Amino acid sequence: MEDKLMATNRVYIEGKVASDLTFSHEMFGEGFYNFSLEVPRLSETVDILPITISERLTSVIDVSLGSIVSIEGQLRSYNKFLDGANRLILTVFARDVRKIDEISKSPNQIFLDGFICKAPNYRTTPFGREITDLLIAVNRPYNKSDYIPAIAWGRNAKFSSILEVGSHVKLWGRIQSREYEKKLSEESIVKRTAYEVSISKMEMVKDEENDGDALNVIK
Repeated sequence: MEDKLMATNRVYIEGKVASDLTFSHEMFGEGFYNFSLEVPRLSETVDILPITISERLTSVIDVSLGSIVSIEGQLRSYNKFLDGANRLILTVFARDVRKIDEISKSPNQIFLDGFICKAPNYRTTPFGREITDLLIAVNRPYNKSDYIPAIAWGRNAKFSSILEVGSHVKLWGRIQSREYEKKLSEESIVKRTAYEVSISKMEMVKDEENDGDALNVIK
């Protein structure tokens, strides 16, 4: 079951632990904790990514503040009621954590195999750069799904803008964090952080009845 699960939603990241552990929840007697991981970009900036980890892993691996670690797992989503509305919350669910001496040149990788579940939103920036916002549903066992925002650029943006709801896609990229301001009222503005997958490569996949081969590949 675990191998099948990782086949459609696979994350590998490396970085520095940027916060202390905080208790998240308990399930079937097993405690889970949250912390932030600072993952470098090639541009010399960083992404601060949320991690959820089992106490069973923290008992054998040092994830104290400042530790350098690699994490294999999945990008999970859930709904949480905040500021009077439901919000989609994303977190990297750690399945394996290892201590490493240094961060590699490819510290942020994700692969998703899922379905377009919202009409793509194609737009251009004031400088003429093409962008398409996507929402990908990745199935989990027991009739559950993770809903993951993704963003495509350039040729990928133009290609993905014509995809329809229900289209089966595979995509590769990295997880990025992005700060923005949300206006709650005339007097109240809050800063928030959004997480999304920045796509570097994507495929549109045939239906299973047609052998599931890729129809299109955009690199």
